[in-house]
Amino acid sequence: MTVPDRMDRAFHDRLMGILADVPDPEIPGVSVVDLGIVQGVGTCDGDVHVNLTPTYSGCPATAAIQLSVRQALDAAGLHDVGIRLVLSPAWSTDMITDAGRERLKAYGIAPPPRGAGSASLRSPQPVECPRCGSSETEEVSRFGSTPCKALWRCRNCLEPFDNFKCH
Repeated sequence: MTVPDRMDRAFHDRLMGILADVPDPEIPGVSVVDLGIVQGVGTCDGDVHVNLTPTYSGCPATAAIQLSVRQALDAAGLHDVGIRLVLSPAWSTDMITDAGRERLKAYGIAPPPRGAGSASLRSPQPVECPRCGSSETEEVSRFGSTPCKALWRCRNCLEPFDNFKCH
């Protein structure tokens, strides 16, 4: 992310630090920054705003994310910082940070491989179990606990887990 011309680095870093503490409402172990939902901070006509991109069009958590970001900014005394919903470029699982991938795994969700994109939606590539690390896994249902995840099961430890869908 680049710092807009009319905003200094310290203020940008402060905003990003605040946003890094805002958890995703559906995956509280991961921040909206780590999921790549925060597309940056910008300025327009002297006004500062945070750019948010939903994980997919119609994501039911979008309003909750906007509210959580607003509350975090207000709690920091940044009432004048706006929030913009940005749909282009579209969010992709490649926007998840490395730290976010590790946090997903620690939360019990198999993170998508980097660079997988939509070509992997029905790929025979094995999914690693986030609990035991086994690649002896199988998809149980294309639909998991949220629309952006699929339900899988590990044949080794027999535990079910969500797999973050690539897109």
